[in-house]
Formats: sequence, structure tokens, C-alpha cells
Amino acid sequence: MQAPTVCRPAAGPRASLSTKRSTESHYRVIDKLEHLLALARERHFGRAADACGVSQPTLSFGVKQLEAALGTQLVQRGSRFISLTPEGERTLDWARRIVGDARAMRQEIKTLKNGLTGQLRLAAVPPAIAMTAALTTPLRARHPDIRFVISSRTSAEVFDLIDDLEIDAGITYLDQAPPGRFMTVPLYEEHYQLVIGRSSSLARRKTVTWSEAAQVPLCLMTPDTQNRQVIDRLLKAAGGTAEPTLESNSMTALVAHVRTGQWASIMAAKLVQSLELIGKICAIPIVEPTAASSIGLVVPAREPMTRLTAALVTEARRWATQINS
Repeated sequence: MQAPTVCRPAAGPRASLSTKRSTESHYRVIDKLEHLLALARERHFGRAADACGVSQPTLSFGVKQLEAALGTQLVQRGSRFISLTPEGERTLDWARRIVGDARAMRQEIKTLKNGLTGQLRLAAVPPAIAMTAALTTPLRARHPDIRFVISSRTSAEVFDLIDDLEIDAGITYLDQAPPGRFMTVPLYEEHYQLVIGRSSSLARRKTVTWSEAAQVPLCLMTPDTQNRQVIDRLLKAAGGTAEPTLESNSMTALVAHVRTGQWASIMAAKLVQSLELIGKICAIPIVEPTAASSIGLVVPAREPMTRLTAALVTEARRWATQINS
């Protein structure tokens, strides 16, 4: 009797071609997930297409292909984008994970081949923006091929940007970190000082109370920032309210005004120290109560962590150990 024919996987060029097609297919799926991420972020088909570097019909077709593959509608659309469906929102969660892992894998393979290199994207809340240099400078000394992109953002924006894979890490208020989604490295406690001109009647004081600080015309961050919200709560608890003579979402603008010695503000002690503001102004600790907010590094809670992110985390832990010892 003739032995039955055994089917075996094709070998040689055909097998290589099949593997290549399978890999290309997976990359095409990731591209479609990238399109969904951009659409959820931009909430506009044209802007999402521009962000992905494709035409609008290409992006729209890619999303429709993704819907067909999953067998469900992901996007509510009329003549324009309306919203994601509940299924679309859930798919978005998976898309963030899958695309994030794919990007991390590519970066990991590149660093294994070429050493620690690439772009590290950071965002920091305005009071902590000057502190980024404490991490980036020694990190670049150890790994000179790393490039950095740093932006100033609100605390809420920092977490959204990490979720949307727009940045790799952030420096922000740790009490705002949603549990489970982020790994945190505490850096320092943010204590507050009244920064005021030397001609002020308060200039000779060793401390001032929050109630006294509420009586001073202040220039402060805008109300959408976590820094301002913390200050408003502390002033309110002391029986006062903030009535700023100047508001800005730029810490640089506040610092420029304070440097003149003609404006007062409430700033984090670390910021005052790092910018060397002492000169024309006095920085007086604010007490009753002595308040502090925990500032730290936040990165995605993803394992394995990319080597670039891991290097930043190591640097953050090293700096925190030195500053708090």
C-alpha cells in the first residue's frame, strides 16, 4: 500500500515569500491602528490624515478596513467625524497597547544594533520644566547620541500625551497619575514660596502665611494648570482668594515679570532655586499650612520597557537619591 502523502510547509523561496507577506500584513494592521489613534486624537479626518502623512481617502479606507476586519462599526460619521462608538473606544485601548508595543519593539531592536540612540520625548508641567535639565544633561553625557524634545504641558495633557503615544515620559504631579497605567519615580516635594521685590514690606520676613500671601497682588499660572489649582485651594483654605494682576500659561512670562522686582508670585522653591531668581527679589517660604506636592517622572506601565525609557528612569532614580540623601 502506498504511504499517505504528508503535507509539509513549503520550504525555500515560497516560505520566505509567505513569511514576508505575513509580516507586511501585520504592519498594515498596525498602520490602520495608527490611523484610528490619530482620528481619535484629532477628531477630524483631514487633520488625522495629515498627522499620519497619508491622504484623507487612504485614512478613511484604512479605518473602514479595520471595521470590516473586526466586524463592527468603530466610528460614528456623517459628513464628518462625530465620535467613536463604544466598540471604537475599546478598540482604541487595544490600539494604544499594540501600536505602543510595536514602536517599542522597533526602537529596542534599533538600540541593540546601534547602541542607545534615538529621540526621547518629554513633557513637564510648567513649574517643573526647568528641572528636566537635571535628568537630560547627565543622560546625554552618558549617551551622547540621544536627542531630546521637551514641551511644557498641563498635568492632564501630560497623561493624555503618554496615552496617545505622543511622548515617552512626563514630569508632573504624582497625585494626578491614574493608578495602574503609569509607573512613577518620585523626584522631589514641591514647596511654595512668595516671590516678591526687595522693596516690599514683607521682604524682611523669614516666613509668610497663606492668608498674608492672599493679600498681595500676584501674577500666577492660568486656572487650567495644576499648579494654579493647588495654589487656589491653599489660598481658599486660608480664607483668601487669588485675584492675580497677571495670568499666563507660560512660566517664562511669570519669571520675566518677577525678575523686574515689581511683580510678586507664588512659585515652587525648586524652580526659584534652579533659575537663580534671588537678586532683585526675595523668596519667602509660605507656612500655615506648610504645603507640598509630590513631583515625579511618569512613564507608561509597559514591560519590557524600552532601553531609552529605562535609561531615563535610571537617571531619575539616581538624581532623586542624590537630592534626597
